Amino acid sequence: MLFIFGYRMYSMHLSTQNSQEFCKNPLIHKFFKHMKKVFFFLISFVYSHSLFSQINPDNIQIIRDQWGVPHIYAKTDAEVAYGLAWASAEDDFKSMQENFLAIRGRLGEVNGPEGALFDFFAYAIETKAVVEKNYEKEVADDFKRVLEGYVEGVNAYAKAHPEELLLKDVFPLTTIDVLQGYVLNLTLLSGVHEYIAKIIDRNIKRYEEQPQGSNAIALNSAKTKDGHTYLAVNSHQPLEGPFSWYEAHLESEEGWKMIGANFPGGVTLFVGSTPNLGWTHTVNAPDFCDVYKLEMHPTEKLQYQLDGQWEALEKRVFKTKVKIGFIKIPYKKTIYRSKHGLTFKNKDGCYAIRFPANKTAYKAAEQWFRMNKAQSFEDFRAALDHQGIGCTNIVYADKEDNIYYIGNGNFPYRDPSYNWKNVLDGNTSATIWEEKFYPIDSLAFLLNPKSGYVFNTNNTPFNASAPEDNLDPNSINKTIGYFPYDNNRSLRFQDLISQYDKLSYEEFKSVKFDQNWRRNPTYSYSMSNLEDLFQLDTQKYPDIAPLIELLSKWDGNTRVESNAASIFILSLGYLNERIAKEGRGREENVLQEEEFVRALQKTKKYLMKHFGTINVLLGQLQRHIRGDVNLPISGAPDVLAAIYSKPQKNGEIKVFAGESYIQMVQYTPDGAIIESVNAYGSSAHEESPHYTDQMRLFTQQQLKPMTFDKATIMKNAERIYTPK
Repeated sequence: MLFIFGYRMYSMHLSTQNSQEFCKNPLIHKFFKHMKKVFFFLISFVYSHSLFSQINPDNIQIIRDQWGVPHIYAKTDAEVAYGLAWASAEDDFKSMQENFLAIRGRLGEVNGPEGALFDFFAYAIETKAVVEKNYEKEVADDFKRVLEGYVEGVNAYAKAHPEELLLKDVFPLTTIDVLQGYVLNLTLLSGVHEYIAKIIDRNIKRYEEQPQGSNAIALNSAKTKDGHTYLAVNSHQPLEGPFSWYEAHLESEEGWKMIGANFPGGVTLFVGSTPNLGWTHTVNAPDFCDVYKLEMHPTEKLQYQLDGQWEALEKRVFKTKVKIGFIKIPYKKTIYRSKHGLTFKNKDGCYAIRFPANKTAYKAAEQWFRMNKAQSFEDFRAALDHQGIGCTNIVYADKEDNIYYIGNGNFPYRDPSYNWKNVLDGNTSATIWEEKFYPIDSLAFLLNPKSGYVFNTNNTPFNASAPEDNLDPNSINKTIGYFPYDNNRSLRFQDLISQYDKLSYEEFKSVKFDQNWRRNPTYSYSMSNLEDLFQLDTQKYPDIAPLIELLSKWDGNTRVESNAASIFILSLGYLNERIAKEGRGREENVLQEEEFVRALQKTKKYLMKHFGTINVLLGQLQRHIRGDVNLPISGAPDVLAAIYSKPQKNGEIKVFAGESYIQMVQYTPDGAIIESVNAYGSSAHEESPHYTDQMRLFTQQQLKPMTFDKATIMKNAERIYTPK
């Protein structure tokens, strides 16, 4: 307490006019600045070693059910956060550490060049400065206690299990570290890294974000046979690592009660359901970043022109170590800052980028906490006003029969006279927008449309319900730059949902688990003429005629029994690989006939090499693999039950992303009925029975029941313990 008292006295001292004059002395100022760092270090050290701990682990109960999923009970929210940190670390401490190492600039020491990219990105977007600037004033006291409880849990686990540390000198973790992780990950989700990559690679063409994974569907009584409200939480994420899903049930006596999932290192749950309401997210791609070309001085280095004046670039040097084999190589890279924002030099000149994501993402953790604790739509809607989650669509449903979709994001007030999709002229400050964003109610959203359903599959927000209920694109400010396109999943969903006046719950699940590629015509966002693949002339190309014939008769199903699906998935992979390699924008993606032919020739070669025939059932080719478990699995890229696979040495293609954590919810008068499944299991440890125990359910599109009823949970408990 002496240190806290001393620092507060110092802060009060600076508030007086005389002391401000006193501290103009540079030596005095430097002394107190140094002492400030000492005080913060000592306070952090004391808290991290539990000398002033707010948590008694004996007050926390963790119940592991038959699937190993943790059900965490405690009196306070902070104690629940401690329990979540401990349980998460028990199951996947490695992935948790990877998230935290990046914000410390140390992931390259563990994961090599790939990890160093995350280190560099965290440094470039100034995660630490953003959080430190806003933490004391902007983070609410009750949520600070939750953060502190979470940090205590992580640090306690690290102290108790030193053998699991990836680097020995990283812990203790601080609350600042945790919020930095949110800034890093949400900035990544908004796609800013893609802009940086294009600048560094000198590819400054108009940028259009490729749609990424996830489905979200909500139906209310206008569309359901039993009058209940349904929600499908259906994220498409990597199946392993720091961006994979972790399932938990959290419950405190202060009103936190939710079943759902987060990424390792999350302080709350990101998607899922309370007894009253639930929501999920999908990645979206409006205009989240602006690029400026700076005019540099012809002779004076690092001088750029702005409003007729020459300004100096601020210079920063990123330094790290990168693991190469058994050694760590020092690495450094220079980056700059202009008044526009983060700035890079390449052979074409200097380019700056400006983006909202890291301006507000420090508030995301608290926003999710408020969403976790919401009791009604009004509570949930109020939580969105935090605007900390500065990207991702949201689809919501509740027991009061409300359904809601919003093309969520933080969008600055931009001058509509400029084309914000193009590279902007950096000579004028007129394009340097202020850090003020459009309020939530001015964005694209639908609340309780007459059709009774809302959805998103990473497609345009202007196709989010029935055609008669959809928003007019002209009703939304054009500078937001909403994604204008559909994808195979959105078109397929509309085809299916339009067949029903009302759906039963089983019919709802059949739509969510649909595995058919839309046919006649075939559509793909990434290539506008994919249908040409199915129209090739067998007489003209006799060497691939059998493949063409199989595709021409294909009905679009991607079940394990289909051999045409094997040909389609491999060919689609080759086509998308070519498009990505050449960096084509969507308008350029009218493929030539020879490109389709070449893809089929490569597919034939691959199948003959590894299987000795082109008639390979998808279940033989595509496998869900972990440890000793190797199962056939249906699905393909951009079908509703999306699956993304990559080739292995033996010719099988192994699932690595797509369908991951799935939660299906019915809101009834008796409460929420919840089912879920995860891709592998609750544990990332090979020796655990929960390393692979959900894989068979997953491949067979089956779900396990989840409940808030503690008596049922206790009855099926595998283990009950306190986190210590």
